[in-house]
Amino acid sequence: MSREATAAPTGASAKARLRAIGDVARNPLRAAAASGVAGGVLVLPQAALIAACLQRALVDHAPPATLLPLLLALLATLLLRAGLAWAGRRLADRAVETIRIDLRARIARGLVARGPVWVRSQQSGALAERMGAHVDALEGYFGGFVPLRAEVVGVPLAILLAAFFVDRTVGLVLLLTMPLVPIFMMLVGWGAQAASQRQLQALTRMGGHFADRLRGLGLIRLYGRGDAELQGIRAAAEELRVRSLRVLRIAFLSSAVLEFFASLSVAMIALYLGLSYLGMLDLRATPLTLGMGVFCLLLAPEFYAPLRRLATHYHDRAAALAAMDEIAMVLEDDVPVVTDDGVGTSDASAPLVSARGIALRHPAATHDVLRDITLDLGRDQHVALTGASGDGKSTLLEALAGWLPVHSGSLQRAPGLRIGYAPQRPFLFAGTLRDNLRMAKADASDAELEQAAEAAQVMRFAARLPDGLDTVIGERGFGLSGGEARRVALARVFLRDPDLLLLDEPTAFLDPDTEAAVLLAILRFAKGRGVLMATHSDAAQATMMQVWHVRDGRLHRGRHAP
Repeated sequence: MSREATAAPTGASAKARLRAIGDVARNPLRAAAASGVAGGVLVLPQAALIAACLQRALVDHAPPATLLPLLLALLATLLLRAGLAWAGRRLADRAVETIRIDLRARIARGLVARGPVWVRSQQSGALAERMGAHVDALEGYFGGFVPLRAEVVGVPLAILLAAFFVDRTVGLVLLLTMPLVPIFMMLVGWGAQAASQRQLQALTRMGGHFADRLRGLGLIRLYGRGDAELQGIRAAAEELRVRSLRVLRIAFLSSAVLEFFASLSVAMIALYLGLSYLGMLDLRATPLTLGMGVFCLLLAPEFYAPLRRLATHYHDRAAALAAMDEIAMVLEDDVPVVTDDGVGTSDASAPLVSARGIALRHPAATHDVLRDITLDLGRDQHVALTGASGDGKSTLLEALAGWLPVHSGSLQRAPGLRIGYAPQRPFLFAGTLRDNLRMAKADASDAELEQAAEAAQVMRFAARLPDGLDTVIGERGFGLSGGEARRVALARVFLRDPDLLLLDEPTAFLDPDTEAAVLLAILRFAKGRGVLMATHSDAAQATMMQVWHVRDGRLHRGRHAP
């Protein structure tokens, strides 16, 4: 089966992606929006109760006892608004957490689906930023902007109808000034999204740069490049600072202008009410009571409150759209479609792997490392792959394992083929030896782990460690020798129970006794399986049925077992 792929068409826009991502928490988001609308609409009875209390106390001179029911109703309204605000916040937080977990899982699946070839071409720090800071950048959008959208529509409309019912002039002022806020938000949003995207790109570059330098810190110190690398980190940090300040500048400037429009509108209403009470302006058929004026004056700032909060979160929307453009690069939806250039077969006698005239080259290389490679590798076929260092043995194993794309030719794999690959430099995670072995089979029992470790001769050195297989090692196998790390990788292969073993120098750096034990374990395990082992060891070559030589960029067949 060929691993060559055709690029899938670009997915939906960033807005459509955000909507799709939010579907996983649709119900909590809707409930949070409903709580916000209900709490916003309750400002009408709240303002009416306050106005009624002032009218009775200051104009009608009602006894204080008669105000008690109004005050109790006002207290109940305030408590209900506070409860709805708390419930809305909790629902929004729950939705954000659900979305964050789901999105990170989708990114992880996308990275796995793209395979090691694509992942190895990317900066690990940049990928970590997309799964970390970029996902966190969506919090303000789903936790603030999305629930507020319904409130921005429902609450101002209810207040506008109430204002027109009480005083048409106040309602007209609110109606005419309301469009200024969303229009300005749209104008600001274009610049905010561009600035946010540049900031996130700077954050990605800095994260990738810093992670790579941290991983190579020992080499940097060895060659005395510490000061030069510090300058590079300072430059990346300075770029991020400048980009972040530009985003903040847009945010503060737009918020100030929006506050100006809202304050100006409230001032116009206050001026109208004041002139009406002084008798200098008469636009009403009936006199304006104190209660009516207080009611309108209390509603004016509440009319703009959802719009102002939305303006604050509008920058979160811009940041989310910018982050979505970066996250889309690693989502599972955009994984290239893999096409087959041959029809596989489940026949047990058919080759596990078949190559016809393939050429291999490393990414960004200008010439092929190997060319015109034709081979068939089946079950119970055990092959030693030899050649000088740098001739392409590891390159061929990587291509057969799916870690390197085929530049030309045809490479087919049997359907459902399980491959066990032990590279020359296996990656070991920070954790216990047992955890590293379990990477090959998450549900493996302790007995299975120990059996695989015993077969790969891991127990030879694990028995001398303080906690055996529970001994903690550092990232990339820090604390183990090269030969010990290779044996851990071989134990993973055994635990995976593959159909095809691709082994790159599995016995390097081993003493003769340990090498003999490892080779015996490989031969026992390889019954009914295919084996291709890159090696310089004469002992390893002697145990294999065939020997293939890589020389001058081509594959040459050697001896066969009698």
